[in-house]
Amino acid sequence: MPNLTQRWPLGLNRKNWPDFAAALAGVLFVLVFFDAYVSQTLMAWPDAWKAPFAFVTDFGLSEWVLIPSLIVLILSAIVVRLLPQGLYRRATHEAALVAGFIFVGVGLPGLAVNLLKRLFGRARPELFIDTGMFQFQQVFNDWSFQSFPSGHSTTAIGTAFVMGFMAPRYFRLILLIAMMTGISRVVIGMHYPTDVVAGFVIGALGAYAIRNVFARRRWLFADLPDGTVRFRGAPNLRKVWRRLFQRAAA
Repeated sequence: MPNLTQRWPLGLNRKNWPDFAAALAGVLFVLVFFDAYVSQTLMAWPDAWKAPFAFVTDFGLSEWVLIPSLIVLILSAIVVRLLPQGLYRRATHEAALVAGFIFVGVGLPGLAVNLLKRLFGRARPELFIDTGMFQFQQVFNDWSFQSFPSGHSTTAIGTAFVMGFMAPRYFRLILLIAMMTGISRVVIGMHYPTDVVAGFVIGALGAYAIRNVFARRRWLFADLPDGTVRFRGAPNLRKVWRRLFQRAAA
């Protein structure tokens, strides 16, 4: 389980990133030899086995993360300008930061993957019989040639890390769901294993990158002298929620 307070996962830093890039390229190269076998085997499962994966795969849809967070961000940005100085304005500002972090931390890696999958133009597994694994239509293509990397996997793992940075106690559960989402993309025939692994890497590194940018600006996170990045929390927002809950319960 990764240490979520580290600046980058698995000891990655500015000096050793070429070694990590080479290792990733090696992993993907090895996995390519298993892509067709794993994909075709899982796609051949009975429908009863595939049903749970067809259900969990929607966790990788970006809309359910991006649309609510964008709405909260816009409304908070408007309301914070209308409120006078005080607890409620500080709480609204914190709500805007939380929503903004979720939106950018999940949305930017997703945008990068959408551009990459159009650039690579890899055929999806459902076309394997006709085209094989290595048929490409770069740039000008439709969804059937947008297999690498997996967008759902990117969104799922990005959401897991973004939420884990702020609520680490729930990280294991969300990470498990994200991993199952990635596997589901292979089971239902939308992606090869290499597509999923690439999506996981981009989603995770993208979430770390956005978290580090926020920390440099002291938005929600703080860079500590020991080199770790800690979540500063949203104390004013918690106070408001506690006050509203107490009033509702009274």
